[in-house]
Amino acid sequence: MKFFVASKKTIAGILILVALLTAALLAVGATDAESVYLGKSPRRIPIYSVETDRKVVALSFDAAWGADKTLGILETLERYDAVANFFAVGMWAEKYPEELKALADSGRMEIGTHSNTHPDMADMSVADIKLELSTSTEIIENITGGEVELFRPPYGSYSDNLIETAEELGLYTVQWDVDTLDWKGLSASEIAARVLGNVKNGSIVLMHNNGEHTLEALPLVLEGLKNKGFDCVKIGDLIYRENYTIDHTGRQIRST
Repeated sequence: MKFFVASKKTIAGILILVALLTAALLAVGATDAESVYLGKSPRRIPIYSVETDRKVVALSFDAAWGADKTLGILETLERYDAVANFFAVGMWAEKYPEELKALADSGRMEIGTHSNTHPDMADMSVADIKLELSTSTEIIENITGGEVELFRPPYGSYSDNLIETAEELGLYTVQWDVDTLDWKGLSASEIAARVLGNVKNGSIVLMHNNGEHTLEALPLVLEGLKNKGFDCVKIGDLIYRENYTIDHTGRQIRST
């Protein structure tokens, strides 16, 4: 008899546990699990690429150290009648204002901010994030005379807090879906192969203005993209500014 009573208590306990687990699973189902299943993300994600029928690609260059190859990159873009994006750290812009001004004046480079001092901003306070972004955008805008609307987080590191604070400041947070790894010293042909083997409509390509072989690789990239039927566009002309969603891969999709 005692055994039977104990079993009833055990069964009751199991039923309570099952009920609690079911409630928890339903809660998850309404957020994380369901979002992933539907191709959405439960957390904020930057723009890594853009869903589009156009055969277009956006090349981008991050600038934090050095400027020896910067004007060479601009000359190459001019030679191939191409455009690109340039994400400058505020301290870099202050050190190389003439180069940054030349890029902006050419009309071939859309200038964005890459922070002011290149820290990992994922765990920063809102106040520190605002200081980094407002300082860098002010420096860049004073040099170029243009408005900054794009932001690339240093190291590709981000958080909901960072993206939301950037939005408050009128900035779109942009990453990439094709990484050249040019900062690792890859050869020009290796860099070009990484681009040409991975681009798709709406891809955003990451390069660095002072990569060891980036300048050598750029003609190969531009020629290869042309042969594959791709045109280069600026990120500002690629992204959607309203009526869009971003899926769990960071692909920006126009809402229907």
